[in-house]
Amino acid sequence: MNDDILLVDDEEGLRRVLGLSLEDRGYKVHVAADGREALAIFDRLHPSIVLTDIKMPGMDGIDLLKAIKQRDPDTEIIMVTGHGDIDLAIRSLKCDATDFITKPIDDEILDIALKRAGERFALRRQLRDYTENLERLVAEKSRQLVQAERMAAMGETVAGLAHAIKNISGGLKGGSFVVQKGLDLDNSKYLRQGWQMVRDNVERIQQLSMDLLDIAKPGSPNRQLINPNLPMQQVCDLLRPQAEQFGVMLTCRASTEVVPMALDPEGIYRCLLNLGTNALDACLQGGCGSQKASIEFISGPLTGGGVVYRVKDNCCGMDAPVREKIFQAFFTTKGSRGTGIGLMLTRKIVEAHQGRIEVESLAGQGSMFTISLPIVQGAAQRQDPVRT
Repeated sequence: MNDDILLVDDEEGLRRVLGLSLEDRGYKVHVAADGREALAIFDRLHPSIVLTDIKMPGMDGIDLLKAIKQRDPDTEIIMVTGHGDIDLAIRSLKCDATDFITKPIDDEILDIALKRAGERFALRRQLRDYTENLERLVAEKSRQLVQAERMAAMGETVAGLAHAIKNISGGLKGGSFVVQKGLDLDNSKYLRQGWQMVRDNVERIQQLSMDLLDIAKPGSPNRQLINPNLPMQQVCDLLRPQAEQFGVMLTCRASTEVVPMALDPEGIYRCLLNLGTNALDACLQGGCGSQKASIEFISGPLTGGGVVYRVKDNCCGMDAPVREKIFQAFFTTKGSRGTGIGLMLTRKIVEAHQGRIEVESLAGQGSMFTISLPIVQGAAQRQDPVRT
C-alpha cells in the first residue's frame, strides 16, 4: 500500500483544511476539485485510498466510485457526505465503498475509517499473494508429479498425490472466493469461514507431504471410528462456494440412520471430492438442457451394515464407450486439464475398504456414482474418540 491519498471535493476550503490534516497523518495528499480531474490524477498515480465528497457538480462521488473500481477494484474509497445524504452513502456502500463519514468531519471517525481502509487493502493483497504463491506451487508440483507418474513404476501413487493437490488447489480457490465475498460484504462470518477453508487446505498439503514419506510402505486404510457423514459434509462445504459461483445447485442429504464405523476419513474424503469435482466439471460443460445444473451428495445405510454414498448430477452424462473406460489409468475426458487417475485412485481406495463403486449414466441425462462400504469386522483402527 502506497502513502498516496487522493482527496476530491469541490469546496476549496475543505480541501485545504482536510489536506493539511491528512498530511499530518503521514499521507502524500493529492487534491482534485471534481470527478474528471480526480480520474486523471488516479490514472497517473494509482493511490491506494481515495477520499471523495458524494455531492459534486458534473461527475458525482458515486459515479467516481464506480469509475475507479472499474480501473482498480482493490482501491479503498471513503465517501464524505452531509447528514441529510445517508441514502446516498448507503448506495455508495452497495457499490463497494470502504466507508462513509459525515460533515463536519470528526478526527477520530476519520482515523477509524482510514485504519479500516488500510486493513482491508492489506488483507486483500496478502490473500491474493498467498493464494497465487500456493497455486503456483501446486501447479508446479502437479506437473512434476504427473510427469514422474508416466515415467516410473511408482507412477500411480505419485499421480494420485498430484490429483489430490489439484483438489486442494480447488479448495484454496473456494476459500479465497469466500474470503473475497466477506471483504466485499464486510461480513465477518464469511471471512472466518473462508479463512478456515484456506487453513484446512494448507493442512492437507502438509499431510500430503507426510504421505510422500510413507510412499514405499504397504498401502492399507488408516481406519478411524467416525460418523460416515463427516467426510461427505466436508466435501459439500468445500465445493458449495464454487458451485454457487457458477450457478450450480449443490445439495447434501446426510442420513441420520448411518452409524459410526471404521473408515479412513482422508481416503473417503478424497474419493467423494474426486466425484464431486468431476460432477462440477460436467455441469460446467453444459448439456443440462433447460433445467438448472445440480449436484447431490446423498448418504444412507448399507443393507447388512455399512454406508452407501451417492453423487448425482443432471448434466452431460456419458455414453457406453466412455463408461467402460472411466476407471482405467490415464483415461480422461477433460483433455489437458485432467490426469486420468482420479477415478482409478477412487476405485483403489474403495476396494481397499472392501467396498465397491458403480456408475449409472446416459449421455445428456447426467450420472450417478454409488460407493458401498461394508462394516469390516475386526478391522484395525486408531483408538480415537468417535468423530461426529
